[in-house]
Amino acid sequence: MSYRIADAHAHIFPDKIAQKAAQSIGGFYSMPMEHVGSVEALLASGQQIGVEKYLVFSTATKPEQAASINRFIHDACAAHPAFIGLGTLHPLQRDAVEEVERIAGLGLLGVKLHPDFQQFCVDDRQMYPVYDAMAQHRLWLLCHSGDKRYSFSNPGRLARVARDFPQLRIIAPHFGGWSEWEEAARTLGLPNVYYDTSSSLLWLSEQDVRRIFRSLPPSRFFFGTDFPMWDHGKELDRLLGLGLGEETTRAILWDNFERAFLSP
Repeated sequence: MSYRIADAHAHIFPDKIAQKAAQSIGGFYSMPMEHVGSVEALLASGQQIGVEKYLVFSTATKPEQAASINRFIHDACAAHPAFIGLGTLHPLQRDAVEEVERIAGLGLLGVKLHPDFQQFCVDDRQMYPVYDAMAQHRLWLLCHSGDKRYSFSNPGRLARVARDFPQLRIIAPHFGGWSEWEEAARTLGLPNVYYDTSSSLLWLSEQDVRRIFRSLPPSRFFFGTDFPMWDHGKELDRLLGLGLGEETTRAILWDNFERAFLSP
């Protein structure tokens, strides 16, 4: 059985820092990275399984990084039609709301935040003007969710943002909350929240996934690899190994992504 495939969770970095950036992510999670985080490495890994579209982004760990990262993502998308880009900003930016406007002006479709890397609580009221600006510009928020070591990205905190900004479309990756899957299923089943499969399939059984799907509908799930952390071929095998059925598998691999990002 062949499927059309989109990868909705891929980090990319300029070539000169791609290896160092990947190692930094691996160090944060105490896990080896399967690839270097360059554009070429992403395309080569995705080609193994015939990925047609990628949602690409990076995260600003310092306020002064945001503008250059957003330009890099814009340029990568211009050079590679398979890419759909998300920008980033840092919560300590004095001009964070203006950065949202610049992101929209670059034609990027959303903002990637990582509260654990950036060390801010996702439901901090100081971020609310940023979320409001994102909602007004019809931008997506892809926000890392869940880490048992920290409370910054707690799924319940992200759920509060989703409730306070019902017009803001949010992607809670990692089945709603990495290492906090039960809380994610309990709190994030909201109409404006979507999810992806990244960095979860290694730990979740078929029974776990079916239990999560009772709260978080598979019609709002995207396939994601968390590249360069994981290899495309291995992540696809893990998804197919769940035995979710052709309709659900097809929806997760392509149809849901197409409806969210490619349809008029």
